[in-house]
Amino acid sequence: MKSKQALVLIGVLAAACCAHAKKAKDPVADQMAQALAPRAFCRFVPERSDDFAFENNLIAMRVYGPALNKIENVSSGVDCWMKRVEYPIVNKWYQLSLGGHSHHVDRGEGWDGYKVGESAGAGGSGLWIDGERVPLGTFTTWKILENTPARCAFLLTYEKELGGSVYKEEKKITLEMNTRLYTAESAFFKDGAIAAGLPVCVGVTSHAGAGIVSANARSGWVSCWEVMDDGYGLGTAAAMPPDRIKSVEIENGDPAAKGVTGHVLLIGDTDANGKISYAGGYGWQRAGAIETQDDWHAYLAEFCAAEYE
Repeated sequence: MKSKQALVLIGVLAAACCAHAKKAKDPVADQMAQALAPRAFCRFVPERSDDFAFENNLIAMRVYGPALNKIENVSSGVDCWMKRVEYPIVNKWYQLSLGGHSHHVDRGEGWDGYKVGESAGAGGSGLWIDGERVPLGTFTTWKILENTPARCAFLLTYEKELGGSVYKEEKKITLEMNTRLYTAESAFFKDGAIAAGLPVCVGVTSHAGAGIVSANARSGWVSCWEVMDDGYGLGTAAAMPPDRIKSVEIENGDPAAKGVTGHVLLIGDTDANGKISYAGGYGWQRAGAIETQDDWHAYLAEFCAAEYE
């Protein structure tokens, strides 16, 4: 009850600040109103081991950079920061964390309780070699393409040597307002040349069976629904144009293994330009709107119908 009252108070405060700033041109009130205004946002976070974080009014996510790879076992997976407020939280949560206040605790805005490790997380991509997911590590370079209130877009580069060949992925991620799924387009290269017809995978982790996996290749999505440590359900998903899906694969994972294992994956080949398009994201029960697994599946069906039909 207290958290609901706090959120209502924040909303009233934001509205008051906006009204006051417009009327009185108060720079402090204007700055506070801007901080509380819902928007899309992304940034590189060097102070936190080279994270790259992005958010809109419904979701917040991050991917891992080279500095973190030196101290933890991470890869190209996508992390979920479960937010339940519409205003931006990325900068605030990093500041709190660096100040000794963990973002793994929900203080009324949400929390980071999703484990990624070397898994795909919520929509991570990778190669599909001999029936196994092979990610290309953490990103090596980044570039912001757009960072406006309506939309953020950025380019990440991944590169790794495998079997004597160097594979490279240039991934453009776009997140618009009022959606629970980001969209991505990846271009793959092998030894510097366009990698046409390259088998790749996109998917979500099942946390070794802790979550319930589902798939609808005809619609174009795979998902996992699991109850997090806070007692609320989290639906994650990856999506791809149905005509580009060759198969759906399930890796059961090992609950006793070290790290995050288990996946449900969409498998497809890159096109003549070495590219593949997909999407990923989440819906958190405590944030409202997505209350059940059926709600999440209905959302995915609607998203894919609008995006791919």
